[in-house]
Amino acid sequence: MTKIVNHWIGGKTAEGASGTYGPVTDPATGEVTTKVAFASVEEVDAAVAAAKDAFATWGQSSLAQRTSILFKFRALLDGHRDEIAALITAEHGKVHSDALGEVARGLEIVDLACGISVQLKGELSTQVATGVDVAAIRQPLGVVAGITPFNFPAMVPMWMFPLAIACGNTFVLKPSEKDPSAALKLAELLAEAGLPDGVFNVVHGDKVAVDRLLEHPDVKAVSFVGSTPIARYIHTTASAHGKRVQALGGAKNHMLVLPDADLDAAADAAVSAAYGSAGERCMAVSAVVAVGSIGDELVQKIRERAEKIKIGLGTDPTSEMGPLITKVHRDKVASYVTGAAGEGAEVVLDGTGYTVEGHEGGHWIGISLLDKVPTSAKAYQDEIFGPVLSVLRVDTYEDGVALINASPYGNGTAIFTRDGGAARRFQLEIEAGMVGVNVPIPVPVGYHSFGGWKDSLFGDHHIYGNDGTHFYTRGKVVTTRWPDPSDAPAGVDLGFPRNH
Repeated sequence: MTKIVNHWIGGKTAEGASGTYGPVTDPATGEVTTKVAFASVEEVDAAVAAAKDAFATWGQSSLAQRTSILFKFRALLDGHRDEIAALITAEHGKVHSDALGEVARGLEIVDLACGISVQLKGELSTQVATGVDVAAIRQPLGVVAGITPFNFPAMVPMWMFPLAIACGNTFVLKPSEKDPSAALKLAELLAEAGLPDGVFNVVHGDKVAVDRLLEHPDVKAVSFVGSTPIARYIHTTASAHGKRVQALGGAKNHMLVLPDADLDAAADAAVSAAYGSAGERCMAVSAVVAVGSIGDELVQKIRERAEKIKIGLGTDPTSEMGPLITKVHRDKVASYVTGAAGEGAEVVLDGTGYTVEGHEGGHWIGISLLDKVPTSAKAYQDEIFGPVLSVLRVDTYEDGVALINASPYGNGTAIFTRDGGAARRFQLEIEAGMVGVNVPIPVPVGYHSFGGWKDSLFGDHHIYGNDGTHFYTRGKVVTTRWPDPSDAPAGVDLGFPRNH
């Protein structure tokens, strides 16, 4: 019997009423295992209405109440790691260890939200003029929405809603329709932790649901993670409707390898960063830029390591990489490899013919490695979002920096070198929001913010960290003057001397 995933509105399951459903496949078999209800405009409105009603009390709740519930949620989340990871593997396809890592990264932001009291401290200046004090405080916005991608169905929502609700907002989540079950499990755990009905809601769907959230007058802010074209659309549309927006887009993350680098360490890093999670992550390294004469040796070392990666079922503990999310996506990723030679690249490894015995219907693709890739090739220009690594050759450090900075994307980048001076120059000169020095995937810890530059981010705020707290609150400055008690009106004696 096919499983049905419904909405979560007002603290309980809400069966889909639109009559429209989307298929959810098991990427390892290609079989449809689940149907997910697609929300109508009316169902989105119901979720927003529930969130608005809940905000009337949640927005006035104490910090102690909010953080107490989040601490309980954190304990429940910790206790259900394996269950959530299993849901992710079943619908996304990533191996269980990757799925567990995703939950752990989401927990980091829950930890941050549990300590939100420190982040929400205001400021006070006394005696700015005689008898005048000025205070700055931060208050919640109201109903906020999150629109999240398929590649991290638990982690990315947890980059958003824990901080949002800790700050006193209520939340409507529209997760990816490709792997929706993890989001629903998070909703159930929040309810079990004691979160009041309506504070957190989940609506599934497609463009109908997204567009309604973008235009709904009661939604005050929208957070988004996904591709650059959609991020640009989200930012433009929601901003036109007067909303605060943080829209994180795509990436083409480069790893610059200097001639003095430890090539074994660089090759290890390139393989893990390019092929981990089957390359379906916005911080994957998809372009290695080899400086000088090291290119041949580096490519050989990468190849040796890549050929040893075991690809198989996400439920197999020996698997290091699973299938891609859909057949359509798998075929698109493969097209970059099959077309690479015609665009001037050298195909070192071609994984397009890979399959798993007994599961031939799955969305399988093997490791692909392209060398001497010209910047004009589609495999370089586009965000592939799959296990395809391109190697480019440059003569000098300056050429490498110029190549990276010419990319329209500016999400993350890394340099591998033993030279501290070169690394310092790189971190100042490179045009990207996140930089790694001998670290291939420089995803910040929870108390620093995540976000890129250029076409990798639309809006003024990065996600989580201090930026997250600021995004989900608005500032207010209060200027106060109180008369001195010795100047009390005639007939009122507060016990203060009259002469002061």
